[in-house]
Amino acid sequence: MTRVIIVRHGQSTYNTERRIQGRTDVSRLTEKGRSDASKVGKALSNIAFNAIYSSPLQRAKQTADIIYGELASDSGKSAVVQTSDQLLEIDLLLWAEMLSSDVQQKFPEDYRIWHEHPDEFKMLVEDTGGTREHFPVLAVYEQAQQFWQEILPHHQGETILIVGHNGINRALISTALGIHPNRYHSIQQSNCCISVLNFSGGLGEPVQLESMNQTQHMGEMLPSLRPGHQGVRLLLVRHGETEWNRQTRFQGQIDVPLNDNGRKQAQKAGEFLQNVAIDFAVSSTMARPKETAEIILQHHPSVNLELQEGLREISHGLWEGKLEVEIDQEFPGELHRWRTTPGAVQMPEGENLQQVWERSSATWQAIIQTALENQRQTGLIVAHDATNKTLLCHILGLPADNFWNFRQGNGAVSVIDYPCGLNGLPVLQAMNITTHLSGGVLDKTAAGAL
Repeated sequence: MTRVIIVRHGQSTYNTERRIQGRTDVSRLTEKGRSDASKVGKALSNIAFNAIYSSPLQRAKQTADIIYGELASDSGKSAVVQTSDQLLEIDLLLWAEMLSSDVQQKFPEDYRIWHEHPDEFKMLVEDTGGTREHFPVLAVYEQAQQFWQEILPHHQGETILIVGHNGINRALISTALGIHPNRYHSIQQSNCCISVLNFSGGLGEPVQLESMNQTQHMGEMLPSLRPGHQGVRLLLVRHGETEWNRQTRFQGQIDVPLNDNGRKQAQKAGEFLQNVAIDFAVSSTMARPKETAEIILQHHPSVNLELQEGLREISHGLWEGKLEVEIDQEFPGELHRWRTTPGAVQMPEGENLQQVWERSSATWQAIIQTALENQRQTGLIVAHDATNKTLLCHILGLPADNFWNFRQGNGAVSVIDYPCGLNGLPVLQAMNITTHLSGGVLDKTAAGAL
């Protein structure tokens, strides 16, 4: 496995001015940006990196150098920082250095396309060959693919750090997972956030997004709401551990309760979310998410818990109650198919992922619709591994075969915003936050069976 940790540069002077940076190199880190970069270095100081790659633009390079200083001072030695032009920020050359508000005012139709159909957004650029069409989002996706294709073969089985920008980081994550460029704005990257990708091989081979947009090392528990947010925020949590999770025994729709560790995980999730203003809460009808939700809601006594059948775990049918080795013996080859092409597997006397997709996404949409109608802003949703992964595919426009691209630790928190309601695209603000469980940036929860 190749572990890749991706960091966005610290807050810059243009960030504070709400000015578009693109590939201009005028903007510098603010004092907060330098301080947050130092916090990133401390958060990563127990990880040994085989290589560090940075964008050459000074806001990213300064961030990488500060992180390197923390790594070097803590571990005695670390890989040196190398710059790569393939980590340059998205090229918005005609808007560069303009205030976002001025761009909206002067180019209203272009700005609308940029937000609603980023893959179709183009700029007409004059150069020595005449006028050409420049598609910034498509270009940065191609740049990200080239970076992966060049870098991954050199680091098989190693751990590398990448320090980039909002746009290129989104493109790196999206090209790794196969997310279409029309979802460019559906992934958030906060200043000095940490995201973790695990590659099994090169680009196109299985890859897992372990976590995304972690900001807890800076004291920001959850990414802040975007300016003008009028929609709904959903806090998607996987239930705490059960004894069957620990044994890697398939539980599916068998109603296995939390174990003591699972209750502790729920308590820690509750403490993590205690200062978040939760307006409503929904859980799967099964015991393990219901108890997880009830423990979290001890910090929110005025919130009633609603139960929804559509959020239940996948029915594994005849696999339920069995260990992986038993399933392999009784259903030869099927477990391998489940791990490689999960969308094609029909559980014997159980469900397939399309059925889980249909019921869970319908429930999800109904939850959002009800919240909008009742003007409720933030909701807690507690469900299961397969349900959550299917919902993440739904949110990012991916098919069921991308199911394994997402990690969901027991007691982990993911954050999904619908800033424009159901008519606009959702934004995955953060995924699989487990710092409240492990104290570090890596997910230490047991993988376990579903």
